[in-house]
Amino acid sequence: MIPGSLRARAFGLRTRLLLAFLVVAAVSAGTTAALTYREARNAVLQTAQDTAVSSFRDQVQQTAFGLPLQGPEGLEDLLRSIARRGRPHPWVVFAEYGSVRASSGENRESTVITPELRRAARANPRGSFQRVVKDGTPYLTMAMPTVARFGPDTSVPSGVIMYAVMPMTDEQVNVEALMLAARDGALPGLVIALIPGLIAARSVLRPVRELRKAARSMGSGQLDTRIKVRGSDELADLARTFNESAARLERTVGELREAGERARRFASDVSHELRTPLAGMLAVTEVLDEDADHLDADTARAVRLVSAETGKLAVLVEDLIEISRFDARAADLNTDEVDVAEAIRKTLLSRHWTDGRVVTELPDGIRARLDPRRFDLVIANLVGNALRHGEAPVTVRLTAPEEKALILEVTDSGPGIHPDVLPHIFDRFYKADAARTRSAGSGLGLAITQENVKLHGGTITAGNRAGGGAVFTVVIPLHAEGAGG
Repeated sequence: MIPGSLRARAFGLRTRLLLAFLVVAAVSAGTTAALTYREARNAVLQTAQDTAVSSFRDQVQQTAFGLPLQGPEGLEDLLRSIARRGRPHPWVVFAEYGSVRASSGENRESTVITPELRRAARANPRGSFQRVVKDGTPYLTMAMPTVARFGPDTSVPSGVIMYAVMPMTDEQVNVEALMLAARDGALPGLVIALIPGLIAARSVLRPVRELRKAARSMGSGQLDTRIKVRGSDELADLARTFNESAARLERTVGELREAGERARRFASDVSHELRTPLAGMLAVTEVLDEDADHLDADTARAVRLVSAETGKLAVLVEDLIEISRFDARAADLNTDEVDVAEAIRKTLLSRHWTDGRVVTELPDGIRARLDPRRFDLVIANLVGNALRHGEAPVTVRLTAPEEKALILEVTDSGPGIHPDVLPHIFDRFYKADAARTRSAGSGLGLAITQENVKLHGGTITAGNRAGGGAVFTVVIPLHAEGAGG
C-alpha cells in the first residue's frame, strides 16, 4: 500500500502540470496527424479511383458489340485487350449479357462484384463504382453498360454490362505508410513537448517551492524570512503579498514580545521591591498576632485580617519571583538522588497534612535524581490545590513501571474539574470561579508546578476520574537529567 505522502508527491503539482501539458500536446498532435492522414488517404484513394474509372469508361465507350452475342468466346480476347490497358493498375475485366458470362481471367464470374453494384450499373447509363474489401484486400470495382452500333451514327444499349476489378494493394501500402509516418511524427513531437513542459513546470514550481520554504522558516520562528520577487505575474503578486504579510507579522510579534518582556520585567522588579517591606510587615504582623488576644474584639479581628492578607501578599510576591525566573530562563536544577517516597512524606509532614485528610500509596525503594526543593513545591502545590478546591480524602499514589518513569498521581474526592476549565487549568492567574478571586491561592501555583515538572524533563496532566474527583498526573523520566534552565 502506497503511503499518503508518496501518493501526494507522485501526483503533485509538477506531475499534474506535465500531464496537462502532455495531454494538450497529445491532443494537438493526434488531431493534426489524424487530419493529415485522412486528407492524404483520401487524396491517394481518390487519385487512383478517378484514374481507373475514367480509363475504364473510355475503354468501354470505344467498344461496340454486334447483337445478338453467340457466346463468351468472342468476348474474351476483347476483355483481355481492355484489361491490359488498365490504369493505374492491371484490371480483371468481366462481361455479363443475360446468362452469358466472360472474363479476362481464369474465372468467368467475380466474387468481389456485389449485387448493389449490379443494380447501380443497370440504373445508371454512365456506370458506377464501389470500393470493396475482401479477405483483407481492398478492391475497386467498376461497372459500365455498353452500346450496340448499327451504322456510323446509330447506337443503342446492348444489354452487355462490363465490370472491371482492380486490386488496390499499392494504395493500401501507401495509406499504411502514411499512418506510420503520422504516428512516428506524433511520438517524437510528444517527447519534444516534454522540454517546454518541464521548463514551464519549473518556472511555476520554483516560486511555489520558495514560498513553501519561506513558510516553514517562518513556522520555525524566523520571522525575517522574505521571498525574492521575480517578474510581474500572479506568482510575483503572491510573493509580494507574502513579504508584506511577513513584515506585518514580524512587527506585531516584535511588539508583543517587547510588551511581554516589559510586563515580565515589571512583575519581577515589583516583586523584588516588595520583598523588603513585606519582610518588615510580616515581622510586625507576627507581633500583632501574638498580642491579638489582649485586644478588644474589633481590633483583634482587624489585626488578624491584616496579618492574613499580608501573608497572602507574601505568597503572591514569592510566586511572582519564582515565575519570573522561569520566564527569564534563569531557573536551574540542583539535583540529588533521593528516596521519592521519603521526600513526599517529609513534604506532607512539614505542611501538617498527616491528620487523615491525605492518604498515601508510597512504595519504598524508588529512587530518582530530583531537585528536592522543586519536587517539594510540586507535591505541596498539588496536594494543597486538592484540599482547597476538592474534598478530602486526597490520595497521593507513587509508581515506577519498569523503572523507566516516575508516575505521581494526586486525586481528590470532590466534584472534579469542569470541562470548560480543563484547557486553562495551568494558565497563570486563571480561576474558574470569580467568587474565588480572594482565595488563599495566588493563581500561579499550578503554573509554577508545571514549570518545575518541565524542568525535570517531565509532563503534568489534569483530568477527572470516572468515579468522581480530579486527578493530576506527573510523569518524570528516570535516569534522565532535567531540562535545565
